[in-house]
Amino acid sequence: MSKVLNGRPDVSDRTRTLVQDALVRSGYRKRASNDAPPLIDVVFSDFDSPWATEIVRAAAAAAQREGLTVAFTALSEGEERRVWFDHITSRGTRGVVLLLSELTERQRGELVARGLPFVVIDPTAEPGPEVSSVGATNWSGGLAATNHLIELGHRRAAIITGPPALLCSRARLDGYRGALERAGIAVDEELVRPGDFRVKAGYEQAKVLFGLRNRPTAIFAGNDLAALGVLRAARERLLHVPGDVSVVGFDDIPLAAWSTPSLTTVRQPLYEMAEVAVRILLESAESGPLRRRVELATDLVVRESTAPPAG
Repeated sequence: MSKVLNGRPDVSDRTRTLVQDALVRSGYRKRASNDAPPLIDVVFSDFDSPWATEIVRAAAAAAQREGLTVAFTALSEGEERRVWFDHITSRGTRGVVLLLSELTERQRGELVARGLPFVVIDPTAEPGPEVSSVGATNWSGGLAATNHLIELGHRRAAIITGPPALLCSRARLDGYRGALERAGIAVDEELVRPGDFRVKAGYEQAKVLFGLRNRPTAIFAGNDLAALGVLRAARERLLHVPGDVSVVGFDDIPLAAWSTPSLTTVRQPLYEMAEVAVRILLESAESGPLRRRVELATDLVVRESTAPPAG
């Protein structure tokens, strides 16, 4: 058992699986080591995302202020999750910050069994009361973005969502629907378009929306990358932003302020999210497991891409 807990490579896959299953079922918890090296791990699965890049940078800065080194693990699609578990355990760490698309019950059980404190940033689904997590007020952000468009006079505001499996995507969509319903505006399902938080999806879905006989006067994109795709589609269609169509994003990545026009967006406090996650992690390593769920406030940042509808 000790070889598995310590990430030793000289264990067969079958034995490792049997031991790990038994540990998870039994609720075994290895005591955290007081002599762990001055190191924390940040594990993420999408380094192409400016969202992840900003959080990684912030986590590194927060850890360095505490005199700690940060080790980064970028997971490729379909990569066996056991590999990074064993790698992290074998070298020793104070704890793990997870920017994963999901944290399964098995993964959670293994981290607990190995005595590794962990914090999930922006979890995919409800993390459960036993998991510390840090996120943002995505529902309120979606509500604020849509309210902004309504207050400008838009009555046909579309949305390009994120992946439906992500909790933040569903919350932003619910905020959009809530704002329309509060304003007495019926939700036109033709204006609700599926996306994946990437530029190409924003571009493709915007082309669909611009091709409607009664096209929208505004588009709320699920994130800033999708919004950049919307701006590209508008230019190709010779539509002026914001004269012909207003565009709102979400996240406030650095590119949002430098796009043409500069992007109205919902600021997600990415830097603060990473700092809080590192703080919780270090407190857990010092005093034992903490179970905290923190949601930091989002803010609407109004720039040049939104205006009242023409006419």
